[in-house]
Amino acid sequence: MENIHKIKLRDFEIGGDKLTVLAGPCAMESRDILFRTAEALKKITAEIGVNFVFKCSYDKANRSSLDSYRGLGIEKGLELLAAAKKEFDVPIVTDFHSAEQAQMAAEVADIIQVPAFLCRQTDLLVAAAKTGKIVNIKKGQFLSPYQMKSIAKKVSDSGNKDIVITDRGVSFGYNNLVSDMRAVPIIHELGYPIIFDATHSVQLPGGGGTYTSGERKFVSTLAKSAVAAGADGLFFEVHPNPDEALCDGPNQIDYKMAEELIKICNDIFHLLK
Repeated sequence: MENIHKIKLRDFEIGGDKLTVLAGPCAMESRDILFRTAEALKKITAEIGVNFVFKCSYDKANRSSLDSYRGLGIEKGLELLAAAKKEFDVPIVTDFHSAEQAQMAAEVADIIQVPAFLCRQTDLLVAAAKTGKIVNIKKGQFLSPYQMKSIAKKVSDSGNKDIVITDRGVSFGYNNLVSDMRAVPIIHELGYPIIFDATHSVQLPGGGGTYTSGERKFVSTLAKSAVAAGADGLFFEVHPNPDEALCDGPNQIDYKMAEELIKICNDIFHLLK
């Protein structure tokens, strides 16, 4: 759609003529996993010909239990993200959890991500805007896509027009999420590129009692559906061995599945174009 604000990042555009993929591990576990995944995903996306942004969280602040794994923390995490960015020459997206963290994260990240559960927090949105980086707002599971208009306006009114919105399903209650693909054209009508988070959308929040479960088998169905609906990009959490991941293992995908799915989704994307 012509009214979508295309966002320049390095030598490509989010919302342009190529599919954009934001992918990487959930919570940062180690340098080895971080670097191996960045290297694998860069190779996969380069061969397929899609735009690639490497993602990983230095801290997962919203967990089901105090015992849940959170990550390596902001200082060590950003240090490793900076090293991966330099080593593999990839742009970085990472989330932050307080206004004070925004500028620290922006020193490394090309895209600053506002977490879904925090997407209405004015101080976070303003702080993200003021970094001057691209702002990826993850739509809260408790919101309709229409409500993203006023949320994005907080960022644009703070002087930053480079806004991306990521959908990750809607809370249905009883430990489940539902993805409504009408969100794709609705977000486009608001004027923003939309990314679909295909791995978080298959979560079963609290489905494991003290942890979040998930249904990995539906990642492919939702990803293909979102691209067919017109999504500008996809978000995947990717791990070399998801079943052994310390965070969100049931809904993360491995390298092989990521490669196969990105290929198919890229074909769908270009068929529509």
